[in-house]
Amino acid sequence: MSSDHQPLDEMPSPMPVALSKYSKRVLLKTILDRTDGGLGLLDQRVVVGGWVKSSREMRKDPPPPTTQPPAAVGGDHTKEHTGGKDVKCVEVFQSRIPFLRTIIKVFGGNTGHTKEKLESIFPKQPPPSISFLQISDGSSVISLQIMVDSSIAPSTLLMPTGTCILAEGVLQKPSLQGKHTIELKAEKLLHIGIVDQDNYPLSKKSLPLARLRDCAHFRPRTTTVASVMRVRNALNHASHTFFQNQGFVHVEVPILTATDTEGLSKKFQIFTVSGKEVKREEPVSMDDTADISLETVKLSIIEKSKKIEELKRTDSNKEALDAAVHDLHKTNALAAELEARSKSKSKSKSESHKKTESLKTYDEFFTNRAFLTTSGSLHLESCASALGNVYALGPRFHADKSDSKKYLPERWMIETEIAFAELEDVMNCAEDFLKFVSHSVSENCYENLYFLSKRVDKTLIDRLQSMTSTSFEKITYDTAVEVLNKVTDKTFETKIQWGVALTEEHESYLVDEFYKKPVIIHDHPKELKPFNVRLNDDGKTVASFDVIVPKVGALIRGSQKEERLNHLTKRIKELGLRKDQYEWYLDLRKQGTVKHSGFSVTFDVMVLFATGLNDVRDVIPFLRQHGKLHN
Repeated sequence: MSSDHQPLDEMPSPMPVALSKYSKRVLLKTILDRTDGGLGLLDQRVVVGGWVKSSREMRKDPPPPTTQPPAAVGGDHTKEHTGGKDVKCVEVFQSRIPFLRTIIKVFGGNTGHTKEKLESIFPKQPPPSISFLQISDGSSVISLQIMVDSSIAPSTLLMPTGTCILAEGVLQKPSLQGKHTIELKAEKLLHIGIVDQDNYPLSKKSLPLARLRDCAHFRPRTTTVASVMRVRNALNHASHTFFQNQGFVHVEVPILTATDTEGLSKKFQIFTVSGKEVKREEPVSMDDTADISLETVKLSIIEKSKKIEELKRTDSNKEALDAAVHDLHKTNALAAELEARSKSKSKSKSESHKKTESLKTYDEFFTNRAFLTTSGSLHLESCASALGNVYALGPRFHADKSDSKKYLPERWMIETEIAFAELEDVMNCAEDFLKFVSHSVSENCYENLYFLSKRVDKTLIDRLQSMTSTSFEKITYDTAVEVLNKVTDKTFETKIQWGVALTEEHESYLVDEFYKKPVIIHDHPKELKPFNVRLNDDGKTVASFDVIVPKVGALIRGSQKEERLNHLTKRIKELGLRKDQYEWYLDLRKQGTVKHSGFSVTFDVMVLFATGLNDVRDVIPFLRQHGKLHN
């Protein structure tokens, strides 16, 4: 034998495919996501499981009729001999069914009643066929084709979309030409989970994403939502990897809190409910005015009135004056509401006692009022004062009834706090974080991104790659207002002026049209940011920043926190917040205070940025929004 040829018994065998450690099956991604598409695994026996995405059936040619030899004389009357094999009487009788049909048709007439009666006794067997099933187990964007003969299981049982199967068989080249590189020829089915097609929402093909929101428990079975979930997982993993690589400590912050963590934000209040139905005379107010004293509001009215008089004396623009007057009207309305509440509390003791008793059943677990947290940043500051660099990832809650496409009442946030860091330090950290996760998801989730680029947004891969290679533009709030005020070829719905929060259209113009890159806007007016952001030397702005990126706008918001006790106490008083809620927080400034900074990432919006979708309701596993809470 020539030395150029290797003996067959010395040919290397294909590498065995790895089993999933905990389910004794092969994950489809270990077959389909290989560079050779799985061809290196030909002839291997595997067990795979998944849900049918689509299917088709191919009829098999019927076998040729067999010739029956005459029965042996004197033989057993219960058997025939055909090719040396015993045939049972039932099988002989079934072979005579066509002959019996002919006899009945000739002598009994071709009546529908006779036909139905005969078929009820001898049901017609379905013709042999082969089912070709495209299944997915959630591990890959690609589906595996499985060929199942009807002798193993009837096609009517397997083909409905959503059917779950666990199959054992041999990997082979596709028996039909198509897009598949490899298929599994099933030899046995270990499990079949049938589907009620009339009640299964995914039986209809190509349901829009908006319709899928009503069946959140099934929508991960669609290719688009499954790809989004895998991208979300990759972003989660990349986020933890970044902070762990940089020496941060992961901290779990509380979801229940007695502190208004952002100040004057709409929040959910927690009650304990007994098993008995309790009638309440009036709903408990959960808005922000409950923590504001009437005296504070009256002082605010005096200050706002002085500001209006000052604007009238100067050459300030009409918009600023109108805004100040509108603000004063709102404050007067708040004062009137607080006065009305004060008067209502002075009603008869019997009515007051009745209300107290009815509400007591609802709020008896804690000694003070409890809320779902809107932010974990205050608690992270406590940990940063001991552990240095810390971060958290978890749900945050805002009782916001708006129909926003970017924010939901339950939103997932990544929050960080860095001891001994100032504003410039934390802005650099935020930029490095975004570049790291963008690169990581591009490298580790490319197949899903490629699929989404075909179905959703053609620019998403380029956008992610550009994020990793482009330096961010850093500008002050003042500069942003100046740039926007010089725009002449476009009219904004909200007129820009100093002191007004930038809207999405303002941010989009700066990022997409003017700078054409991600922008970090810093040093905002103090009225636009939370109470605990460090006041700048000018007394008007604070050390805050927003990271604005293409497609989604503001993705990260951060700041240097106020470490000076007197300044922080003054801000709490200015905003009319209850100081007793923040005594523990003020203690951090009394005992070993330190400069520190941090930022928060709206994780759901980051998934929007990476997937190209437009509505945050389509990138979370289970939807919670105003008016809807199904599961």
